[in-house]
Amino acid sequence: MNEHFLHKIFKPENFKPEELELILNQFTEVEFNKNDYLIEEGKVAPYYYFLESGFLRSYVIDFEGNDITTNFFCEEEIVIDWHSYFLKKPCKEYIQALSSAKCWKISFQNFMNLFKIESFREVGRTRLIRNYFDLKNHSISIVVDSAKDRYLNLLKEKPAIVQNVPLKHIATYLGITDTSLSRIRKEVSLL
Repeated sequence: MNEHFLHKIFKPENFKPEELELILNQFTEVEFNKNDYLIEEGKVAPYYYFLESGFLRSYVIDFEGNDITTNFFCEEEIVIDWHSYFLKKPCKEYIQALSSAKCWKISFQNFMNLFKIESFREVGRTRLIRNYFDLKNHSISIVVDSAKDRYLNLLKEKPAIVQNVPLKHIATYLGITDTSLSRIRKEVSLL
């Protein structure tokens, strides 16, 4: 097991050695090829993932058949459909690899078994709150910020996404057209 990566998530100083060993043993390494799906719309999400390497995105198909990116995932991020994983409801979006990717997955049952460890609960709570705020900030930004400001924020928060992900996905995530994104990128490069 690549404990080095999981130690970034579950820092050894925050756990007793036996707790950390129990936690690490619940995770399984899994690799995905570009365009593989981790989660598909209409299915119940069976795993919670930590992304070690690669790039992923979540997306939906809108009522007109358009592919709209709802989120991007980079190294050390949680990859999950919270609603589906915890409530056992069918997913409303897809999560797809944009590149080859390595993840560490845990089943719901194994995840729940670890909840007896207080430090594990705290790490989970902190990540859930951070994820909630990130999603909330993005949804508010789509309404109140200019397209240029949304792009600059993405560039600041997740520069690897801007450098490694197709522009068409970035444009839909920002709520703009490919043409508008090209114009904004040109403006920003001149600054």
